[in-house]
Amino acid sequence: MKLVKWNAIYLQQLVDLWNKELGTDFPMRTELFEQNSFQDENVSWEGSLIAINDANEVIGFIIAKMWQEAASVSMPTSTGWIQVLVVAKQDQNKGIGSRLLVHAEKVFRDRGMGRILLGRDPWHYFPGIPETNMKAKQWFEAKGYKMYVQEHDMMKEYAASEGIEEPTNSSVTFSVLAIDEKEVFLAFMNRCFPGRWEYEAIKYFERGGTGREFIVMKKQGKIIGFCRVNDSRSPFIAQNVYWAPLFKEELGGVGPLGVDDRERGQGYGLAIVEAGIAELRKRGIHRIVIDWTGLVVFYRKLGYTIWKSYDSYKKSLHTGRRTQ
Repeated sequence: MKLVKWNAIYLQQLVDLWNKELGTDFPMRTELFEQNSFQDENVSWEGSLIAINDANEVIGFIIAKMWQEAASVSMPTSTGWIQVLVVAKQDQNKGIGSRLLVHAEKVFRDRGMGRILLGRDPWHYFPGIPETNMKAKQWFEAKGYKMYVQEHDMMKEYAASEGIEEPTNSSVTFSVLAIDEKEVFLAFMNRCFPGRWEYEAIKYFERGGTGREFIVMKKQGKIIGFCRVNDSRSPFIAQNVYWAPLFKEELGGVGPLGVDDRERGQGYGLAIVEAGIAELRKRGIHRIVIDWTGLVVFYRKLGYTIWKSYDSYKKSLHTGRRTQ
């Protein structure tokens, strides 16, 4: 067995190994893996490694990330992320996973990272370790990682005959974002939701987005809230439709979403979600996922139930630097 640098020549083998080990619950598409694990500028090509056996077959890999983009958005600069760590079942318990992890952790330390998060990276797959993977959780706990929060993906399937419920709040209006509203919308995101959500909106337009994936809520003509909606026509594969191959029919996704904090407490949050759901339903989508949320009670009001759960883990590297 040898460890080699992160390299796209192994792309299909990496995807095949993922599907062999994780594909039952999380079916990987080549284009998704390439999008999230090669095209993302924040992949640490130094910290990511591939384990190869004597037959030159991929038997394991780790993907490490750290913030490296020049974009002027508020993102953690002293956090390292492990996007995923996979070792073929027949090659586990041989120290391969440990070697991969030790390497990534050393790179993080050398680059001054103060903590490591499992998942939650830019262009992530998971917000943590899937709750049902007890073996992985125990393994990381033995390596010093601590669980600190649980997140969920929620889902609802609508009957084709079920009516489309539009939001009824008369003090605001809802519409699909027009491309000529791009700069106004990005200014709203920068003011109200700086960080990951702003970053994701910027990348959306950079990748050719036209606005159809955002529902905006306006009050007296000004944007005060938004809701992201995703389907198969989106300019890239978005997080709440990652696992669409699990279903025969098209999968839609809602989120993230938010309301200007100066306008909260008036029922606008629920209304913007309803507007996003209504838009997807009009597009003929009957199964909708809301990913990476802890707001279970909130979404249950709309009939959504927990589909998948994740336990989020972190580890301090004790570098002496303040972590973000």
